[in-house]
Amino acid sequence: MDLFSLTLFGSVFVTLFVIMDPPGITPIFLALTSGRAAKVQRRMAWQAAAVALGVITVFGICGQQILDYLHVSVPALMIAGGLLLLLIALDLLTGKADEPTQTKDVNVALVPLGMPLLAGPGAIVTVILAVQRAHGLGQQLSVWIAIAAMHVVLWLTMRYSLVIIRLIKDGGVVLVTRLSGMLLSAIAVQQVANGVFGFIRGEG
Repeated sequence: MDLFSLTLFGSVFVTLFVIMDPPGITPIFLALTSGRAAKVQRRMAWQAAAVALGVITVFGICGQQILDYLHVSVPALMIAGGLLLLLIALDLLTGKADEPTQTKDVNVALVPLGMPLLAGPGAIVTVILAVQRAHGLGQQLSVWIAIAAMHVVLWLTMRYSLVIIRLIKDGGVVLVTRLSGMLLSAIAVQQVANGVFGFIRGEG
């Protein structure tokens, strides 16, 4: 039995990358942490990534119990998740996503960076479904390594955001965001289709 599935790892990682959008989060992170010392910015980068990972982990571990308690089938969750992803994709494609403003009373690394910007509904649904559909130790290991790797990428992106923004400029961020929106819309449609076929087959 394989202890690691590179295909599954790549699928989960790419999906989370498109949803969580590290290049797109860079200007938002800079706006929320502007005026703070570099040491504080670095601390907030790992705090935001840690909060997001914590939320994702809770839903990944307890996802099945949540579904059972709410009497929600996997196909229904797939369709709902696909529609949520499609809304996010439209925001990415049109550039109409609202950027949160900085507040002094709340640690922005926790809210809104950690949640809901990073650990948003799209990422949560994706992780629940990935864990739900992973069978055996090898597939479970692949999913969780992909989740951990994605959050390392998020941390590195925010940690070195000042360097990144100088390299790709605002135009580069916009380009990557639009491409991410296009890919995410395709993933969303496929997820809705999979949910519909699940209903037809009588799953859940």
